[in-house]
Amino acid sequence: MTESERQIFQLIKEGESLTVEFKSDVKSLPDRELISSLVAMANTEGGQLLLGVEDDGSISGLHPNHTNLTGLPVLIANRTNPSLTVMVEKINLKGVPIAHVTVPKSRQLVSTSEGLLQRRRLKLDGKPEAVPFYPHEFLQRQSSMGVTDPSALTLENLGIEDFDPLQRLRIRNAIQTYGGDQNLLPLADDELDDALGLVGNSNGVRHPTIAGLLLLGTESLLRHNLPSHEVAFQVLRNTDVLVNEFFHKPLLETFEEVERLFRVRVEEEEIQQGLFRVPIPNFDRRAFREAFVNALVHRDYHSLGTINVKLDNNGLTISNPGGFVEGVSLANILVAAPRSRNPLLADIIKRIGLAERTGRGIDRIFEGMLRFGRPSPDYSTSSSSSVSVQMISTDADTDFLRMVLRREELTGTAMPFDSLLILAALRQERRLGLADLASTTQKSTNLVRAVIEKLLEAGMVEAHGTSRGRTYTLSASIYERQGRKAAYVRQTGFDSIQREQMVLRYIDMHGSIKRADVMELCHLTRDQAYKMLMRLKNRGDIRQVGERKSSFYERNH
Repeated sequence: MTESERQIFQLIKEGESLTVEFKSDVKSLPDRELISSLVAMANTEGGQLLLGVEDDGSISGLHPNHTNLTGLPVLIANRTNPSLTVMVEKINLKGVPIAHVTVPKSRQLVSTSEGLLQRRRLKLDGKPEAVPFYPHEFLQRQSSMGVTDPSALTLENLGIEDFDPLQRLRIRNAIQTYGGDQNLLPLADDELDDALGLVGNSNGVRHPTIAGLLLLGTESLLRHNLPSHEVAFQVLRNTDVLVNEFFHKPLLETFEEVERLFRVRVEEEEIQQGLFRVPIPNFDRRAFREAFVNALVHRDYHSLGTINVKLDNNGLTISNPGGFVEGVSLANILVAAPRSRNPLLADIIKRIGLAERTGRGIDRIFEGMLRFGRPSPDYSTSSSSSVSVQMISTDADTDFLRMVLRREELTGTAMPFDSLLILAALRQERRLGLADLASTTQKSTNLVRAVIEKLLEAGMVEAHGTSRGRTYTLSASIYERQGRKAAYVRQTGFDSIQREQMVLRYIDMHGSIKRADVMELCHLTRDQAYKMLMRLKNRGDIRQVGERKSSFYERNH
């Protein structure tokens, strides 16, 4: 069986999804139906269509009309607008031919030559379906792919006289409070509007942009012209609703009111570290600010829905309508290049100083949890239609925080983010290999190896084993400072005991073992394998048979 055949069998086994479609060809699938299915895929996430496979995954094969697939790519290109380029491969599965069509995700809307425009979605039962692609959804897709900037669109039905002048004063105050672009402060009001992109020019007339409306519009103006702008702040205690506030005010005013409601619920303890007392909040203010600003800036303003800020027994959850933008996913959220669904609005908020100017606010959110020894922010409940982050409420690990603070005092700089991620992962999982740490940081193994080397030199991490079996733990000194010597012994001592048991079990199964077998089985060097065998031999567990290269080891019964 070829690799392609194995991959297709795996696709069939996993069933239909948003990116996988099965089409029966027993009755010769009409070209029109095939083209519309491919268009729907291209307008969503792209994917793979298997022609000759039934909905239940049974392989029925191609109709005689379709056994010659040479002209299928040309047919598809001619029957779509703009022309859709696909890859078509004929594959025999258990002697039955099927067509494997690979469809790329299109960066522009694709229709059939007859004007049919469709997209794919998942039904409530998790099965996919093709549905019409309506005009009001066009802008949502284009903005999520970075093709257009909805926040820069001008509202020609409004004039700049509709702006609330008090909101400009709020912008100026925010620049001073949050350390924004000081060059904006001396500008006159109309110059400030132009510099930030709060207005646009249409046929020589200045009109508010959507970003301008969000920042300078009145509440009534926002309700009428941008009804999707809504923020909810909730505080729940078990099943009791303690706070349930909704806001439709301009962006900065909304931010300030929600932050005020959040701030009064932040409780702090303190620890003494050296000459200083260090506060430990139950929720990190910077992490909250970055997460909330991200929700305000990156939400889909063309989709009805509410930004929800919720405090409950589990912690803090912030969610917003609109999934991750194109190119960002759970698998690369820590390393993906900063991108926004609303680039102009994001730029304005950065210049005001409300958001991280480097675009790495996600680092601040993680750092606000990890440095206190708390779990990483959880984005796992995000979907194609919303982004949700949960910051779980747990007690801080003061020993871990002290370790971070001591290192920062010694170096005079903040703990590098990747180092913090690795230390937090080792604190949580106790022992990890290079591949595990690369997955945690979402960086290449070479970059992670360089970070680990610095942590090894700093005496914060220890390495165990060699080559592919090399693993890492927090160092003995870290465990000792935390009063957890037994935990360290369990982590480091367990390996040698486990390896010895593996060798003995191997002998029980196969009758004997050679040094090369031990090296491969336990990922040890030649010298390490020899020392282990001598240790077992001297203890009387095994006996050596033969000498030098021909020697092997048996159980000593």
